[in-house]
Amino acid sequence: MKTKQFIISVALMISATIFSQTFPDTEWAYNMNAYKEGWSDSKGKELYKYIVDSTNITSMLIVHKGKVVYQYGDVKQNTYIASCRKSVLSMLYGKYVENGTIRLNETIKTLGIDDVDGVLPIEQKATIKDLISSRSGIYRRASNPGTWVKYLKKRGTVEPGTRWLYNNWDFNVAGFIFESKSKKNIYDAVRDELALPLQMEDWNRTIHKKSGDVTRSKYLGYPMWFSSRDLARLGLLMLNKGKWKNKQIIPENWVNEMITPRTTAKEMQKSVPVMNTGEHRFAYGYMWWLWENHNDWRLKDAYSALGAYGQNITILPEIDAVIVFNTKPEYGRFNNGKITQELPARIVKIYDESE
Repeated sequence: MKTKQFIISVALMISATIFSQTFPDTEWAYNMNAYKEGWSDSKGKELYKYIVDSTNITSMLIVHKGKVVYQYGDVKQNTYIASCRKSVLSMLYGKYVENGTIRLNETIKTLGIDDVDGVLPIEQKATIKDLISSRSGIYRRASNPGTWVKYLKKRGTVEPGTRWLYNNWDFNVAGFIFESKSKKNIYDAVRDELALPLQMEDWNRTIHKKSGDVTRSKYLGYPMWFSSRDLARLGLLMLNKGKWKNKQIIPENWVNEMITPRTTAKEMQKSVPVMNTGEHRFAYGYMWWLWENHNDWRLKDAYSALGAYGQNITILPEIDAVIVFNTKPEYGRFNNGKITQELPARIVKIYDESE
């Protein structure tokens, strides 16, 4: 059942001039004076009405300067996060790219990547970099749904690295390569390198299991389940360039690499015309979506992890904020994909420094 939203706040115990960022310990802190920092109570109530009337979202958090200013629904429940999993994998890559364990220019030929019906010679030239930027040019079946099949071209007709297309085969192989190089199971790596250092409250290793049809491809998907309040910790880590408290969890250089455009919105729309139908435009980095061509100052340099059924982590560097929302699987298939992509642009409007 959807619970009533609230905007909460607590008086700051220590002046923000001493600490530039607050981090949660085992539990999140709530800002009881959020309205004094620009968060509109009346607009927050309007947002609540919109969520209830027009979406199937089941939980949401807005974190500002490391504290919760807005909460909706059951933020404790672990929920399937759909394609947000790919952004999480990208975060894991950083440590191993920096220490040289993973070399982004290595080709799938040298890695020995093959599949149930083979890989073409031209496809073998695709690099790890091509895979994690969704530019491999390998248009073969993935073990799980999620590929934009409508825009696939004939295999062998596209040079790797020259065209963007969202294809789960790329992402699944990127997961396989991570495990092969790091010698770690993806889920164990999430636990050890993200969940434990960030003191996640709800992470549950036992519910995570790979899936897919091995007759289509031997590279399985790696679905993930997170609560909204734990997704917010991932967002806060990204907002702070991979640093959590006094420890660098993800190399700062890698955070910058992840959110550097590898495909512009204009190029993306050329490959996939449907990307030109919404109000907002996105570029693409290393498995992160980058907000582009917007006219809202609050979205400057913003970027997101997106899940098709109502899952989202949006980082807003300009206002030192993170937005996350999540949707239970039984409701998720009814969400409008456009809502998933564009809801953050509506949410940020409740923040107005002039008020």
